Amino acid sequence: MLKKTTQKKNIFSFAYCKITYFCNMKQIEEIAQTTAKFLLQVKAIKLNNNNPFTWASGRKSPIYCDNRVTLSYPEIRTYIRQRIADAITEKFGDFDVIAGVATGGIPQGVLVAQDLGKPFVYVRPEEKKHGLTNQIEGYIREGQTVVVVEDLVSTGKSSLVAVKALRDHGCRVKGMVAIFTYGLKVSEEAFAKENVDLITLTNYDSLIKVAIDEEYISEEDQFSLKNWRKDPEKWSEDHMNQ
Repeated sequence: MLKKTTQKKNIFSFAYCKITYFCNMKQIEEIAQTTAKFLLQVKAIKLNNNNPFTWASGRKSPIYCDNRVTLSYPEIRTYIRQRIADAITEKFGDFDVIAGVATGGIPQGVLVAQDLGKPFVYVRPEEKKHGLTNQIEGYIREGQTVVVVEDLVSTGKSSLVAVKALRDHGCRVKGMVAIFTYGLKVSEEAFAKENVDLITLTNYDSLIKVAIDEEYISEEDQFSLKNWRKDPEKWSEDHMNQ
């Protein structure tokens, strides 16, 4: 893996989405690449084929993502907040509440809710085992419209658990906005099955392109990274001893 030794000055551009498009293709690609550059620069996303990361599931992966790192960089934090807010406004129009998915979607959701002047709640993976046993924290009424904010979409399971909780509460979920998606087939099928519009600021294909252009990885590395996306389980098995 090639590591970048210098950082380039970035020029902020407009907004992007992944599964649902809310602006022209040039703007989409500009935002996808700008966001990917930021995530790589601050090591919110790390790529390593030779020494794979171990996920919580135990599987090996050449990529690790922790978008909470972006919160420590005011310029990047502001950029992400503004782009998510733009995406929500353009795609979903008026709505009542922003809901963050615990835990990564909570700070991003708070920032966006503040920017748009909307109430905020967050959704736990399950109901608390004590106290009021809430799964949704904050005030939200049956019948209200909600936009969900997430930091990362992998399989989509935890994100869609939040959607289900909101729907079970009687709310209408207009869609979800996230910073990054791996673009795994399982997640795309899951969102389609649950009829949830997903918008992301950047995606796996854009990330790999930027990583090559900016020399975070070699061109040869891209084949292994693309193979992982096609079949993460097989890739993990093949690299289990690394």
